[in-house]
Amino acid sequence: MILVTGATGNVGGEVVEALARAGEPVRALVRRPVEPSAWQADKVEQAVGDLNEPSSLTPSLDDVRGVFLLPGYRDMPGLLDRMRRAGVERVVLLSSLATVATDTRNVLSEYMIGSETAVRESGLAWTFLRPNAFMSNALRWLPQLRAGDVVRDSFGTVPVASVDPYDIAAVAVRALLDPGHDERVHALSGPEPLLPAQRLAILGEALGRNLRFHALSDEEGRTEMAAAGVPEPYIRAFFRFYGDGTLDESQVYPTVEEVTGRPPRSFREWAAAHRAAFTRPGAE
Repeated sequence: MILVTGATGNVGGEVVEALARAGEPVRALVRRPVEPSAWQADKVEQAVGDLNEPSSLTPSLDDVRGVFLLPGYRDMPGLLDRMRRAGVERVVLLSSLATVATDTRNVLSEYMIGSETAVRESGLAWTFLRPNAFMSNALRWLPQLRAGDVVRDSFGTVPVASVDPYDIAAVAVRALLDPGHDERVHALSGPEPLLPAQRLAILGEALGRNLRFHALSDEEGRTEMAAAGVPEPYIRAFFRFYGDGTLDESQVYPTVEEVTGRPPRSFREWAAAHRAAFTRPGAE
């Protein structure tokens, strides 16, 4: 049995689906029950638990040998100890290239590094996934696209070889099921670096709309992030990464093809696959 945390998220949901397609026994961990239609209900077990409360996971860990794990929970060592004592053998951690930024003195790097350290010291077999930014981050533009054809966003001059969560999940599944991934760190990217305006233009083609990108100044970007409720330590981290250039997500890595045997999906493919999310009323 494989336990998938973050099972309703962009990556975790893809991991659940990929395991179900492969015919592997999979258990989706959620904080509260969700509609069975969220996954292939006849192939996916649903378990309720809170990763910030390791004691709540005891029933969820029955017969579990592998875990797809998100980072940053309150007691990562205690959580991993609970898994080890329950018989878990392997953890695939969704981490970040923030762990190897040129300046890791920020809240995002610190909790990612702390999570990786806890996994390394857990006594479990482990694999780390360090993806570039997700293609699904474009879903943040939905409210603006409902209001018009102009998207305002920060870091307009920063190219990113963003990666489809579908591909992150494909690598995660291979790391969970196949030998040869122990103590390996997989850096993941899409096939090409694109500026935000280029991603928006591709999305516009998929939607049949003439979309335009407006790059925010740093001051405007900080103000809008704060207004959206982003905590100040995270705003500082984002501007260290992308404003000061301490994190380079323009690099293209061969990992997806090396692990899965096929090239990573392009942003054009992602946009086509998620067209309905941008056209369905009320979709997020």
